[in-house]
Amino acid sequence: MEVFIQANKNACKDCRRQFVENPQNSNQAIPPDTIALIDRLLLERLALSAIARAVGVSLSWLQRYTNKKYAQIPREVQVRKKSKRRLTIECDEMWSFVQKKKNKQWIWLALDRETREIVGAYVGKRDAQAAQKLWDSLPPVYRQCAVSYTDYWEAYQVVLPSRRHHAIGKETGLTNHIERFNGTMRQRISRLVRKALSFSKKIENHIGAQVFYS
Repeated sequence: MEVFIQANKNACKDCRRQFVENPQNSNQAIPPDTIALIDRLLLERLALSAIARAVGVSLSWLQRYTNKKYAQIPREVQVRKKSKRRLTIECDEMWSFVQKKKNKQWIWLALDRETREIVGAYVGKRDAQAAQKLWDSLPPVYRQCAVSYTDYWEAYQVVLPSRRHHAIGKETGLTNHIERFNGTMRQRISRLVRKALSFSKKIENHIGAQVFYS
């Protein structure tokens, strides 16, 4: 393999791949306290490149660590057990995208008004099939007993039981809790901010980040 030097970097003449001739501490494990710091910084809406510079790890390692962490996060919502009684949920959907703005992904959420728990979630299109996925994600007790409040989006009317579904306007204040939660999500997760340079490149990371930050 022939090697030439360009801009203080070694590169192979055949494949042009760059490498470090004598890497230092290349196999050194990341200390546990650094891992804990990284986990805390991931919650602060910092770019991965900023975290890598702050803690002294490579960006490629940090990206692999973040991908692995997101992949390990359970995709099912964990909900405290409820008895059969009158339950009330608020449902709403929030726009986002993956890789490019043409690839829209809608975050569908259902929130228990009494406990403020997220009891159902789905990420996908903004159609009746997605609304059905949100409904299917609810624990059985909610599908059997819950009264739901939503906006006037027609997909809800197709899926939710008509006798327990109320489509209302924002001025009523009956969906304030879920709308406030969506606002909090946008504040905490930079990739959900409407006018931001941050975005997910993979749908798996997009979903994982929402669960991790929330």
